[in-house]
Amino acid sequence: MIIGCPTEIKPQEFRVGMTPNAAREAVQHGHNVIIQSGAGVGSGFADVDYVAAGAAIATTAAEVFEQADMIVKVKEPQAGERKMLREGQILFTYLHLAPDPDQTNDLIASGATCIAYETVTDDNGGLPLLAPMSEVAGKLAPQVGAWTLQKANGGRGVLMGGVPGVKPARVVVIGGGVVGTHAARVAAGMGADVTVLDRSLARLRYLDDAFGGRFKTSYASAGNTADLVEMADMVIGAVLIPGAAAPKLVTKAQLTDMKPGAAIVDVAIDQGGCFETSRATTHEDPIYEVDGVMHYCVANMPGAVARTSTIALGNATMPFMLALANKGWRQACTDDPHLLNGLNVHAGHLTYFAVGKALGIDVLSPQLALKE
Repeated sequence: MIIGCPTEIKPQEFRVGMTPNAAREAVQHGHNVIIQSGAGVGSGFADVDYVAAGAAIATTAAEVFEQADMIVKVKEPQAGERKMLREGQILFTYLHLAPDPDQTNDLIASGATCIAYETVTDDNGGLPLLAPMSEVAGKLAPQVGAWTLQKANGGRGVLMGGVPGVKPARVVVIGGGVVGTHAARVAAGMGADVTVLDRSLARLRYLDDAFGGRFKTSYASAGNTADLVEMADMVIGAVLIPGAAAPKLVTKAQLTDMKPGAAIVDVAIDQGGCFETSRATTHEDPIYEVDGVMHYCVANMPGAVARTSTIALGNATMPFMLALANKGWRQACTDDPHLLNGLNVHAGHLTYFAVGKALGIDVLSPQLALKE
């Protein structure tokens, strides 16, 4: 199989879909790899690193898309990239289709087979290809939130850890999963007063047991959420429903009860965001203000630490990429139901039910797609 990796073109996206190590593995399995020139520069990988791994270098994205049987990326294909996809081609990347009808319709029209990192599952009910970026985004959230809280950026001017005689920042993390756990750990490590909200009592018990009271936990009822958000200096949205649009857990009306200059960091923005006032921003222009509350809603947060993110993502995606290349998508998904859960679009059909529900599009079951 010919595996192609183009340069990411989403604004301020510095990650790359394949590391030189991943390229080397694919070549050793008998596949041809084509990397667009400069694709790895933002993550610290030069073209010569890929050549040494046995890959070929293409000048343009068009060459990569034209020659490759499978395209491996990081972010969802942008409009110009979607036009280069073709029937029968495999696309393996993050998609986040639920809040993006334009992308969904373009992928359906392309006839390509599109497998989304974020809906591939594992035996433990986890999301192994989303987890590494969730870990990165969770650890980044308090860091960027602390920056947003600085007065020069429109924030309250509150230091996360305070100083002797001055209370630390109050941080509320909505969601106790992978993102929320890492966000809470880092925020607490910065000295903040941290509370994690979740609706799973089992998860709250785990957090209490695992972290020994380094941060507080609370049940995520509407009343508790409203009360804690009102008192917070920073609120981190870390809620995920796999493949579906994120629920809106804080309304615009609630912003008027928040402290002036409080910071919101919406890590769920890729899935539409969990605050009613969230809209996607970029690293170039990351924050905006609504009713006196500062919003940080960058849709590709891990891109800020591109080298760490690229290596972590490459470690996770490599086995699945090799299975797709070695067996073809149909046999690979037949052998691995967890990879089949990643199938979002195939041959003109949407194949992921949560996306269909969010966008009002008919869905072909992935099991039936295997038989087409």
